[in-house]
Amino acid sequence: MNPIDTQSLEKHTPMMRQYLTLKAENPDMLLFYRMGDFYELFYDDAKRASELLGISLTARGKSGGDPIPMAGLPYHAVEGYLAKLVQLRVSVAICEQIGDPATSKGPVERKVVRLVTPGTLTDEALLQERQDNLLAAVYHGKVGFGYATLDLSSGRFVVSELDTKDALEAELQRTNPAELLYSEDFSEMSLIKGFNGKRRRPEWEFDFDTSRKLLLDQFKTKDLRGFGLENVRLSLQAAGCLMQYVKDTQRTALPHINSIVLFNQDDSIVLDAATRRNLELTINLQGGRENTLSAILDNTTTPMGSRMLQRWIHEPLRDRQQVESRLGALDELLNSGLFDTLTPHLKGLGDIERITARLALRSARPRDFSRLKQALSILPDIQALLADCQSPHLIRLAKVIGEFPDELALLDRAIVDNPPMLIRDGGVLKDGYNEELDQWRALSKGATDYLTELETREKQATGISTLKVGYNRVHGYYIEVSRRESDLVPLSYQRRQTLKNTERYIIAELKEHEEKVLSSQGKALALEKQLWEQLFDLILPRLHELQLFAQGAAELDVISNFAERAETLNYQCPTLTDAAGIHIESGRHPVVEQVSQSPFIANPVTLNSTRKMLIVTGPNMGGKSTYMRQVALITLMAHIGSYVPAQSAVIGPIDRIFTRIGASDDLASGRSTFMVEMTETANILHNATTQSLVLMDEIGRGTSTYDGLSLAWSAAEYLAEKIQAMTLFATHYFELTQLPELIANVENVHLDAIEHGDNIVFMHAVQEGAASKSYGLQVAALAGVPAKVIAAAKHKLHHLESRDSSQTSKLPTQQSMAFPDPTVSQVEDALMSINPDELSPKQALEILYRLKQLA
Repeated sequence: MNPIDTQSLEKHTPMMRQYLTLKAENPDMLLFYRMGDFYELFYDDAKRASELLGISLTARGKSGGDPIPMAGLPYHAVEGYLAKLVQLRVSVAICEQIGDPATSKGPVERKVVRLVTPGTLTDEALLQERQDNLLAAVYHGKVGFGYATLDLSSGRFVVSELDTKDALEAELQRTNPAELLYSEDFSEMSLIKGFNGKRRRPEWEFDFDTSRKLLLDQFKTKDLRGFGLENVRLSLQAAGCLMQYVKDTQRTALPHINSIVLFNQDDSIVLDAATRRNLELTINLQGGRENTLSAILDNTTTPMGSRMLQRWIHEPLRDRQQVESRLGALDELLNSGLFDTLTPHLKGLGDIERITARLALRSARPRDFSRLKQALSILPDIQALLADCQSPHLIRLAKVIGEFPDELALLDRAIVDNPPMLIRDGGVLKDGYNEELDQWRALSKGATDYLTELETREKQATGISTLKVGYNRVHGYYIEVSRRESDLVPLSYQRRQTLKNTERYIIAELKEHEEKVLSSQGKALALEKQLWEQLFDLILPRLHELQLFAQGAAELDVISNFAERAETLNYQCPTLTDAAGIHIESGRHPVVEQVSQSPFIANPVTLNSTRKMLIVTGPNMGGKSTYMRQVALITLMAHIGSYVPAQSAVIGPIDRIFTRIGASDDLASGRSTFMVEMTETANILHNATTQSLVLMDEIGRGTSTYDGLSLAWSAAEYLAEKIQAMTLFATHYFELTQLPELIANVENVHLDAIEHGDNIVFMHAVQEGAASKSYGLQVAALAGVPAKVIAAAKHKLHHLESRDSSQTSKLPTQQSMAFPDPTVSQVEDALMSINPDELSPKQALEILYRLKQLA
């Protein structure tokens, strides 16, 4: 976008000078400039809005000698346009008329009254109700990163200190912010290049002392020890920038942001960015939300419960006590059938979390108060249902949810049952709520009765049968008479308006009445708006308790939802143990079993201290990837407190889950498929531990056969011997099935298939031992590869197998280790690789010289 020249404003018209001045204050945003019943956009903003919103691009005369590009949209339809722009991650500054046109000598005074940015939304119409809408900030220090997120629609404020680029990438994948703030000198732009909602901020906004003071002022504390933030620096700098940005955009107090949490990665099972993508937790590989784990698990009744569930899925807990507490609550709800009774009550709560935030921002609308009233009225029934619960977790939730009888009584006394959308025209507060308001309303209503009496009296006095008393906003009150009876109108009638078939008049008595009515209506509306603002003041002292109520209700909704899912989908309670390993009987993939057209074949898995790695072989399409993923998903589900799709599951301590399944080119970063594959493999080999669950699929397929085989062999060997992580290693390199003969804690399993002539039937059942063949040609035939190509491939395969078998006898009988002991010298290493029986005298002499050089 070309910059607007604000240095020579004098050449423009007064109105355009006003516009350009306001635009210069908001250069990165579209400026919606209010003119009558329309918001207008000019210059580059008009061109951009025309493209983004599909509205007409026109011109409005000239200013400074040049035509002014212009685009406009009706003010009453603005929310729909804002929603579209927010989805495109575009920010908008809304400029309203605040001056009085009747008294303004030049352009009506205007100012920007609202900033709409993707990460600072609270309006119900602009938010996805079942997704968190996060504003994030990132700061890069000399070592590591500071990262902060804020959900303005709930007040949830979280910071974290991240040591590596991989950790930051994982956090960005987990939180998926709608808007991301970064400093002017941020040096790792490749990490955030994919975010549309990026916004560069000046370096001073990340100043440590300024940031710390901002947070202390917000939380009204002397230090940050109570939040565990005294010894972190980078995350505070990110949080300070974020807080400054929110203050700049909201321009109001933010009482619902009353705490900040330091996210500790050690509290949850670590999932890197690749793992989150590969397991399709909340977003599938195509970028949608269908056929994901959350899509199957989420049958929550409230939007806030749905959002909490998605956070849980991305943050599986390592603390066994917390997980077992959730499972205990789930067990009681399920066995007692209480989850089914709770469902309609929970559904009635709605989205209290976001309503509470709008209350804090004083942007709540009448229907928000009505929904809050409804929610508070349900609480006694929920408390009665939870009263006899034995689970400590449910007892705690009941206490957190609480009851609000005083606030319920206030709202019941104040708000009409079906309030209008806005307070603008009144009619929100009940009769009887305020005596003075009732008096003004009665005066206005009584005046309406007077009009009926006046019409009857004037008809009788004049003998005009068509005489009617009416009102409109433009001309006020009038007496209307048909044209054919206008000669009967008395001289005291003063003509006000002539229409096609009627004449309209005013009389002194009616004029006096008009002033009285308009005065009473205006005073009633002004008083109602004043009382409306006072409602916020009466409820906000309980803001923190209302936030806790929302959190507790959301958690109760999630656990109740788990109970329903367990009953509906035949899930069983997992057992968490201190003993290392994973033992699953008849495990199923939670997503595939729901979308598959055929019955799902359940399979077991056993990993323990003597069986650390399984080499998984079998045909393409045979189910290897599904089998591996289901082990990871069952493990993850158990650690969020859900029952699992298995006959039984006993799971030991898990610190990380890694997946290396599938890959594609990262052309933007100049990385090939193989480079992506190796980068993800390197991450696993560097960071996995003995308590990690590792899924490795088809390592080395992106390069030549021998390179790929060597890499796959050495990676498997390193995982099994050096790291000893619990590993499922799927491969088509049958050479790897020899590893169990060389390494004690490695075993072979396979998914089998049956051939019928040239056809193949996949069994999808996991069996011990290695697969007999890969069935690649049969799968190719199923894919529609021409028969002549398949026939040629069979001939070539026979030739290659014959050649390999003739060379097998020449290969060393003992497989050399891919990772030799580093204490062995280079000379010894070279000697171990020599087979003297295969050397000619000349070759032997050359090797002797080379050994002398090494020595």
